[in-house]
Amino acid sequence: MARPLHAEVNLAALRANVAKVKECAPGTQVFAVVKANAYGHGLMRVLPALNDVDGLALLELDAAVALRDERYSRRILLLEGFFESKELAVISGKRLAVVVHHLDQVRMLETAHLARPLEVFIKINTGMNRLGVLPHDVAAIVERLSHCDSVAAFRLMTHLARAEEDDGLADQLAFFKRACEGLHYPRSIANSAGVIRFREVGGEIVRPGIMLYGATPFAHDSAAMLGLEPVMTLRSQIIAVQDLEVNDAVGYGAGYAAARAHRIGVIACGYADGYPRHAPNGTPVLVCGRKVRIVGRVSMDMITVDLTDAPQASVGSPVVLWGTGLPVDEVAAAASTVGYELLCAVAPRVAFTVTTVTKVDLEV
Repeated sequence: MARPLHAEVNLAALRANVAKVKECAPGTQVFAVVKANAYGHGLMRVLPALNDVDGLALLELDAAVALRDERYSRRILLLEGFFESKELAVISGKRLAVVVHHLDQVRMLETAHLARPLEVFIKINTGMNRLGVLPHDVAAIVERLSHCDSVAAFRLMTHLARAEEDDGLADQLAFFKRACEGLHYPRSIANSAGVIRFREVGGEIVRPGIMLYGATPFAHDSAAMLGLEPVMTLRSQIIAVQDLEVNDAVGYGAGYAAARAHRIGVIACGYADGYPRHAPNGTPVLVCGRKVRIVGRVSMDMITVDLTDAPQASVGSPVVLWGTGLPVDEVAAAASTVGYELLCAVAPRVAFTVTTVTKVDLEV
């Protein structure tokens, strides 16, 4: 009998979230960010739900090649560009677009001899201070690459560091505007938070990531408040029940001691499955549709929960670790991390299933 833990990926929810992107940023080109194996959801698994986007954006060249091998014909953008000149032949042959974010990449393009020239996104550092050329260098780079046979088209882009904050846009947008002055190329600015604030951000190409998967980029606006639906639901079952007496301890290190007599449920999921080991007592879990709380230390294969608020629970009762009915962001906040990390961390040993259940279906 298979272990009762699996991650369910709802393609209908993903389609609904794509529609929300288009509603927030009408008339733009949408590049769905699918790096890190589509934020842990499985790149090839989610591909059928991305028919309404204009292209995909990721980091991994091998994943981009696999998409082409699967006959994906729309645009694919490599968000970190290329690292060695020998990669350019593959990039050209597979019709990939690239981000250029430093001068070594400019020099590699200038000396390359490619069968097909590339679509190039020049990334401008406007305050994130990770990747990007300096604003005062942009015009010179455009001038150099405009004489380069390996470049077919230019786009200008930046990455927003604080778009989720009320005052987090003005400085970066002002830097970007000055850097792009006189350069009339399409612009890509908005990440998920920027898409939701698109009227302030603007641009012709948006790059939504976390919002596609039904989690929020904001600290105080939940995914539900933004009209987003969870795409991944991590499900399991109760595999054992224990009765605790006063002062009975639970798990390694006796990290929880019962202040009263009550039942606990043991759930088939642990840190080897990607659940955060540092999730403390009180982290929420759904059992039989009721919210209960973790008690005791998360172990490699199991977690334990207080069943007081789910008195009907028994061996075999259904559990949701996050997803439908329990936002991943709520679990992440309890564990002092972000939903991004939890989604990306689901371990290879967890089985995945795919569904196309719509919100209406869930309400019937």
